Amino acid sequence: MAQDTLLIVEPDFSGHRWRYAEWAAHACIEAGYPCLLVTASENAAHPLARRINAANLPRLKIAFVDPPAKMICTGRGALSYLRFFQYFRHVHQTISRERGVAFIVIPYVDYFFYVLPFLGSPFGATPWVGITMRALFHHHQMGVRAPRRPLVNAVKAELFRRALRSSGMKTLLSIDPTLCDWCARATVRHGTAIDYLPDPSPDVIARDPSEARRRLQLTAGKHLLVYGAITDKKGIRELFDALSRRRDAPTVIVAGEQDADMRAYIEGAAARLTPGPAIVDRFITEDFEQDLFAACDAIWLGYKGHYGMSGVLVQAYRFKKPVIATADGLIGWFCRNGEMGPVIADLSSDTINHAVDQLFPHGPATPSIAAVSATHLLAQNTLSQFKKTLQLAIA
Repeated sequence: MAQDTLLIVEPDFSGHRWRYAEWAAHACIEAGYPCLLVTASENAAHPLARRINAANLPRLKIAFVDPPAKMICTGRGALSYLRFFQYFRHVHQTISRERGVAFIVIPYVDYFFYVLPFLGSPFGATPWVGITMRALFHHHQMGVRAPRRPLVNAVKAELFRRALRSSGMKTLLSIDPTLCDWCARATVRHGTAIDYLPDPSPDVIARDPSEARRRLQLTAGKHLLVYGAITDKKGIRELFDALSRRRDAPTVIVAGEQDADMRAYIEGAAARLTPGPAIVDRFITEDFEQDLFAACDAIWLGYKGHYGMSGVLVQAYRFKKPVIATADGLIGWFCRNGEMGPVIADLSSDTINHAVDQLFPHGPATPSIAAVSATHLLAQNTLSQFKKTLQLAIA
């Protein structure tokens, strides 16, 4: 592999996906592998793409490959899996014509994972590692609160088992520890290794909250942060509705790129909140991100219809900030003992406001989770552990 290229393929730089691509690239070049990150041309202006091009490192380059002209361009469900399978196969064929490809890393294998039993590997005989983030079929069996879908879950469980027997895939990494436990409990027979990959957050140096608030030009009082890709699943409508009924509401900071629906909603609903929310509708740099987490008093994780992991939860733990967390999915599973803050069973206004009362009792005290056990499962969700796990999977 020392002489050939290691590919990392991620067509979508939204949300945390670009970070996974960057972290994977750094893990690979630190292990001594020449690395090529491949994405779609629509990401050429993304800060990560600009950063890689500006650095011009000999072992890390970026290339832009768009979907082939003759490809299924629309559709959801099975058609979506097929469409992405075609894209990843096209990337491999395109790059292989220009250079030797020794290994491939897929930061989000859920794009095409469930068609592997039918189509085989999109990369031919080239070995590869995939990271799964959206496997949900096992949650009920493992004590994770999620919708009951017996037929769908049974079908996906069987497809999952068969996908693990696909040729080429050396290791499947999962950011969901309960999936690894399910595989061990179900004695899944496969030729692919399965390992837990902690959803990472880089180590941070604590910043002074008052200085961070000054730089962000925030008002006095308590601040509740909603962070990341701002879509309806964040539960912002329900949060705004609940806080609009309070006379002592914290200031909501909404930071991250908004989709069109949420942008229209927030523009109309912001006037109903007192104090008014602080809105940052753009890509958030790492320096600005650290100020946001230092300045806020707590994090909102009352998501709806989201059952996977949350990088924002890991960041809250790293910054020692309490959360208001949904009881659903892996967020609820990680927060189930209450150490991280109030866990809400639903998104009714009464439930949300009860959690706000718990988090912000009357008085000057600032909420904290400084006493959270160092043995909490989130303690291992570091960037160094992420890199080590990925490097072992590739070696």
